[in-house]
Amino acid sequence: MTSLNFPKTGHSSDSILLFPTSRFQSKPFLPSSRGYRYSSGLIVRTQTLIYASSLSNGRTNIKRPREIQFVAKAQPVAVELVEDKLRDTQTSGDAIRQRFLDFYAARGHKVLPSASLVPDDPTVLLTIAGMLQFKPIFLGKVPREVPSAATSQKCIRTNDIENVGRTSRHQTFFEMLGNFSFGDYFKKEAIKWAWELSTSEYGLPADRLWISVYEDDDETFALWHDELGIPKERIKRLGEDDNFWTSGVTGPCGPCSELYYDFHPERGTSDVDLGDDSRFIEFYNLVFMQYNKKDDGSLEPLKQKNIDTGLGLERIARILQKVPNNYETDLIFPIIEKAAELANVSYALADDSTKTKLKIIGDHIRAVVYLISDGVNPSNIGRGYVVRRLIRRVVRTGRLLGVKGDGMGDLQGAFLPILAKKVIELSTNIDADVKTRSSRILEELRREELRFVLTLERGEKLLEQMLADALLNTQGTETAPCLSGKDAFILYDTYGFPVEITKEVAEERGISIDMNSFDIEMEKQRQLSQAAHDTVKLAVENGANLAEDIPDTEFLGYNTLHSKAVVEGLLVNGSPVAQVSKGSEVEILLNRTPFYAESGGQIGDNGFLYMAEAENEQKAIVEIKDVQKSMGNIFVHKGTITEGTIEVGREVEAAVDANLRQRAKVLCCIM
Repeated sequence: MTSLNFPKTGHSSDSILLFPTSRFQSKPFLPSSRGYRYSSGLIVRTQTLIYASSLSNGRTNIKRPREIQFVAKAQPVAVELVEDKLRDTQTSGDAIRQRFLDFYAARGHKVLPSASLVPDDPTVLLTIAGMLQFKPIFLGKVPREVPSAATSQKCIRTNDIENVGRTSRHQTFFEMLGNFSFGDYFKKEAIKWAWELSTSEYGLPADRLWISVYEDDDETFALWHDELGIPKERIKRLGEDDNFWTSGVTGPCGPCSELYYDFHPERGTSDVDLGDDSRFIEFYNLVFMQYNKKDDGSLEPLKQKNIDTGLGLERIARILQKVPNNYETDLIFPIIEKAAELANVSYALADDSTKTKLKIIGDHIRAVVYLISDGVNPSNIGRGYVVRRLIRRVVRTGRLLGVKGDGMGDLQGAFLPILAKKVIELSTNIDADVKTRSSRILEELRREELRFVLTLERGEKLLEQMLADALLNTQGTETAPCLSGKDAFILYDTYGFPVEITKEVAEERGISIDMNSFDIEMEKQRQLSQAAHDTVKLAVENGANLAEDIPDTEFLGYNTLHSKAVVEGLLVNGSPVAQVSKGSEVEILLNRTPFYAESGGQIGDNGFLYMAEAENEQKAIVEIKDVQKSMGNIFVHKGTITEGTIEVGREVEAAVDANLRQRAKVLCCIM
């Protein structure tokens, strides 16, 4: 509860008001109809006051009404409604999960742990459903160990990533509660128990539940209508796209039946669209697994009929906790609150755009933590690219909210680890191993965030200019603004911008991207990369192939910022020279180096080269402003000689700029 003590003003008497606080926030719940609002830890009440005074003739003089704002600091007090406490213990995410598992354990199911997000299945990139760990059993390739099972499975789906935060139900990471039969029971029991769980265990009103069945599945329709008494008008027959479930390109599959919750039963039963997100949410899917889908798309009957179900934990939590979307359940909202705190905004008072950004952050960081915990580290291919893409969306979205990670103390400038700590705090009943892996998770996130930020800052400025040019070029014309694929590729190849992020930023300005030309540039890059050792030469004016005499550079930058090296070659304006003096721009080839080279969006290191004579007297100083690679693994150090003369064959001391490297010292290895 929250106690409010407003000051006495005019005819408003001093009073103490009690409001129940939100289950997931430190902010009070305020009845908006009374004119209360919450702002920065204060409760503001707007009230219209009428002042009156008595006149000598006995009449009353009514003065003009005035609108007054009263401000009070919200003070938590030790008062709690019994019904609120009971509701919390019954409808928290942890309680809902446990009630599901207990319900099916009491009906003979073996409760099993969640499988990894990395499936042992070459046809699926990530674990997308609870049935994947049982796929060999469903296919009859391995014998069943138990007749039936129940799980709470961690899942990742990225096919709807653009809808995350924009709808009430789309997520990348979610938990799928499931009960499974391996030839033990089939449709009748699955339907009966799903109804009993929903209406008796969870207490959902029967008249708010709708059912969908596969269009040709008369048996399932009859079970719902004849056995359980569901009115025909609340049972909808849908086609293959909606009510025939497959686990992948091939594998176990079958018709399904889904349960929907109706948020607005007052709208009636005519012309109902179960896909209307403003009215319905599908929360429980019962798959009657009868077939195996073969490579040619044909279906063959399985040796045994199985049951595979999925009940979305976040979705049923939204219903039972009576919140407007999945993100505001206690499973996700504490993460969103932490993001809002870092951004110095109030979620309750934020506009829709800000709320969407906070939801994206809350969802994505949750997915990333569990992926890294299961051994998926950021990279540019496969599962690793999913993690990298999600991380970069969080970083960029955070920056749009003003969160740049500065001043975060022991986390050395990164804000992702702060959010991840909140995810880890909530992880106990999802995956206890996450806490034991927390150090590795936090360090990996810090490295990846700093890696991206270094290129993001440079790329953001260039992208802004590109978008401004695209808008300017179409001003006064009927042509829609479009960013060229070549520009999008430059951002990708040089500054590490995933094209998905470039596309998001462009679309926010009403600008499209020429993806056809982007794909062409990507293909050119692939061809050049494949042929690099055969075709890329160090350009010199006299046509000589300097690279033939220069060995690959030994890279030492993983472990040190300083090293001794030998000057293998010098270039001035593309021509090889034996020595270069003060004031000249020069390209220097060393036999070994601690400098990172610019590659695939990675910024090259800055620093200095020192060449000394006897008794440590400095003979030359070269300020290195950029480092690039040629011929695959020859590092070219570009800089200006600020003191003395540098010569081929002499030993130098190479020193990376420590201030710049402090932000980049954990960057991943150079390709």
